[in-house]
Order: sequence, then structure tokens, then C-alpha cells
Amino acid sequence: MRRPTPEGIPETPAGTRWEPDRRSATGRRARARTRRSALRAPLGALAALLLLLGLPGTAVAAPDAPELPFTERYRVVQHGGIARAANSVITCVAPALPDAVPCPEARAGAAGTNGDYEMFYIDVDDDPNTYNSSRADLRLPPGARVTTARLYWGGNLLAGERKPAADNARVLFAEPGGNYKEILADTVIGHRPTAVDDGFTASADVTDLVRYASPGAYTVAQLNVAMGHSPVGTWGGWTLVVLYEHPDEPLRVLSLWDGWGTVGGNGGDLVADLPSAPPGLAGVPGLTARRGEGDLTFTVDSLRAPAGATGTLGVIGYDGDPGAGDILTVTPDLRPAVALGDATSPADDVMNSTIADLGRHVTAREPAHRNTLGYDSNLLDLGPALGDGANRLSPRFAGRGDRYHLGAVFLQVETENRR
Repeated sequence: MRRPTPEGIPETPAGTRWEPDRRSATGRRARARTRRSALRAPLGALAALLLLLGLPGTAVAAPDAPELPFTERYRVVQHGGIARAANSVITCVAPALPDAVPCPEARAGAAGTNGDYEMFYIDVDDDPNTYNSSRADLRLPPGARVTTARLYWGGNLLAGERKPAADNARVLFAEPGGNYKEILADTVIGHRPTAVDDGFTASADVTDLVRYASPGAYTVAQLNVAMGHSPVGTWGGWTLVVLYEHPDEPLRVLSLWDGWGTVGGNGGDLVADLPSAPPGLAGVPGLTARRGEGDLTFTVDSLRAPAGATGTLGVIGYDGDPGAGDILTVTPDLRPAVALGDATSPADDVMNSTIADLGRHVTAREPAHRNTLGYDSNLLDLGPALGDGANRLSPRFAGRGDRYHLGAVFLQVETENRR
């Protein structure tokens, strides 16, 4: 009997670099497809030769680390803002537990979690050589100039199968109307195998590709993630973060932080504190984080945000479950902390498997599932923390029973700084 699959999802993955469980029927079918794609092997050999020769256009796969301190990767003061496109690459097929809501209801927004379901790949493209893919629109103001663009991706390698970690550093990326290009992580990959899951996050600079692309939807494919079922569940997704300059936008501090840390549960927790930095600093190398107790906190300084300033905080998280309970607070200067939340990311359940902007689900993506079953990419309003202005903001992520992984945080804040 054929396994039921959601609309737009093939029955069997067809990735040329995936190594399936050789004992399963799915593995046998996948090996057959892999043999049909064996003609691509000479290209891989050529790429390896170019790498040995040190020719341009090649890259060495980034090394792994079980944990990455959160650091500020990029900071600039300019008239502009931050935009992003995001989607998940895996969703439910059918309930694995008797009390789980039907899969279509979960995808439409019911409070199911990925551990309740058999999970399978989303695959929206027409390429038989990809086994997962999804799309999302990137919306920039007309006339905006891209300052920097970074692609983040991550997933869980352990569910009904265990995927090899060799492909964590690689995805396929297509700009609007373009063909796939191989993207390799250009920095250390956060990768933390445990007895119950095997999560990772990776990223790469894609500024040149995005700066000269036409407006529209970006597609990401071949993200390394396991299918099947486990009590913890499986997840996978990507976010394209774009900092841009535009003369009609307010003067803002734009700050992009990334790392790999587990919040809540018994995972390793991180605290980072950034000392004052000169306005307009394009990068802050060498800053590291120190351990904390059950949460993740960092401080962005030298903001000079006036009273009533506007701002947003973006988060990228993995395996945040709806209803499990977690909080995100922001402390402005030495004043009391302010809890962030909205209609789609409630203040007592911020990391809840949604892709949303300021309380509204993002629908300009394919597919546009309201419940991503383990992937969060959200923008939250910082206004409540900026009523009296602020020079320092300290976001704090804490789990109250929910255990999730944090991959990146980005914020934009109106400022009185002058370049």
C-alpha cells in the first residue's frame, strides 16, 4: 500500500547524495534513483580536482562544533532595514500517535507537534534530483540596495532514520527565475548529536547572488534533514536574512547575531555580553559568549534609540513546539524587562513553529503552512521596550519546559547615531 502523502510531496526522496537505510524499501528505491544519477559523478571528481588545485569557485566544507557562542556577525548604522524570506522543508504525512489531530489540520495551524507525526519532505520544484525544496518571497522596497545577505539553514538528522552529517554544509539555492547554485557553509557549523536528536545549523554569505537578483521567490533545496517519526520529532528549514540600504528609510542600527545554542531542558545554555562598539562598525570579530543558567542572553550596545523609537527583533529557531511554553524578554538599559509577543507568537509561547511578521502569518511562500512543525522564523515588535528610548537592549530567551535550538537573531532599531 502506498503511504499517504500531503499535496506536493513525493512518496520517495530522490537526492543524489542522500544515503538511505539500506534495509528499508524506501532505501532500495532511493538507491535505484541514485544509480540513475551516477552520470553526475564526473562533475564531483572535477570539483575535487579544482579544489586540490586551489582554483576559485570551490570551497572546503566547514567544520562542526557541538556548540557555537552567539556573536555579532554584522553591524551597520544606515538608512535602511532588514528583510527576510523563510520556509520549512519537512511536514507531516499522518499521525503517529492516536490523540494527534489530523495532519491537514496541523498544517493549517492546529497545535500539533512534530513528535506527533510521521514526517516527510516538502518538494515544490520540478527537479527529479532534489528530494526537498520550498520557496518564499523576499520583499524589498523599490530602489533598495542590498548591504549584506546571509542564508541560514538547519535541521534534525535523527528521526525514523539517521542521516549522515556530511551534507550539513551544502544546500541548493535559486534566486527568482534562476537555476540552482550549490551553496557551501562558509563558517563553522553548529552540530550537536544527542541520544534523542541530531540538530545542526549552517550559514553562508549570498550577498552577490541577492544583490543582483530580480524581485520574487527564492528556492532552497537539498537541506539535510531526516524523515520519519521519533518522540522528539524532526524539523528543518531555511531563512534568508537581508540587510539593505534605502534613502527613504529611517536611520537605524542593523545588527545580525548568530550561533548555536540549546535553550530550556538540560541543554547547554549561553550568555553573551557585547561591550560598546563604534556606530557603523561592519563586523565585531573575536567576541565570544559565556555559559549561563537555562537561558540565552546577549546585549546590543551603542543604540542611542530615542524615546518612542521603532524596532523589530527577528529570531530563527529549531524544534520550538506550540503549547510547550517559552518566553522572550528584552531589557532596555537598566529598566525592567519587557516580554515580547503577539497574535502569532504569544508572549508565553514565542517559539511555536511559525513563520510570521508582527503578528501576521507570512503567506508569500510555497507551501504556506501555518504550523511548520518545528521551524520558527519570526519578526517581533521591539516598540514596547523602546518607549523611553534605550542605549542597550538585552534579549533573553528562556524555555519553560520547551527545549529548542537558537540559530540566529537580527534586529533593527531607530537611532540618533550619525554615520
